[in-house]
Amino acid sequence: MILPINIYSDEVLKKKARPMKGVDSSTAELVGSMFESMRNASGIGLAAPQVGHSIRLLVVDVSCMKEYADVPPLVVINPHILSLRGANVMEEGCLSVPGVVGDVTRPASITLKYRDENFTEQVADFSGMLARVLQHEIDHLDGTLFVDRLEKRERRKVQGKLDELAAGNVEAEYPHSREVFPEACPE
Repeated sequence: MILPINIYSDEVLKKKARPMKGVDSSTAELVGSMFESMRNASGIGLAAPQVGHSIRLLVVDVSCMKEYADVPPLVVINPHILSLRGANVMEEGCLSVPGVVGDVTRPASITLKYRDENFTEQVADFSGMLARVLQHEIDHLDGTLFVDRLEKRERRKVQGKLDELAAGNVEAEYPHSREVFPEACPE
């Protein structure tokens, strides 16, 4: 089932998500819907708060990118970054902030402890685009958006568009909270 994506200024995107205590059939259903919603919106990562669930769950699938074609989709529950290495700057965008992009500096590689879709603990190293997407989605679990990480000059460049999104002026090719729940828009 395709779920609507929450948009910039929606309260759920500003809250720290609560840890999960386990998984069940409803978790598997949510994960499936998150992958379907992410792919429908041409995304490569999606965090549960973006679809209205304030829990520490995210999905990633970068296999649509040529250099990551062999990387299987990833379900990440209760992530905790153990270490960070290097740094790089890259342009980021977000399904919850449609039409806005900006350069964000992030660590180039991470070591991540998390639970998988079976709630089995994993520890793994990630680098490149996979590390970036994971950090971006983990930010969502902490109530942070990529625009919160922009340098002041970069933020000023996109502030007008952010104000439009906050006012409910959203142009997106996928279902979103402002068309499904227009009352979520500020007066």
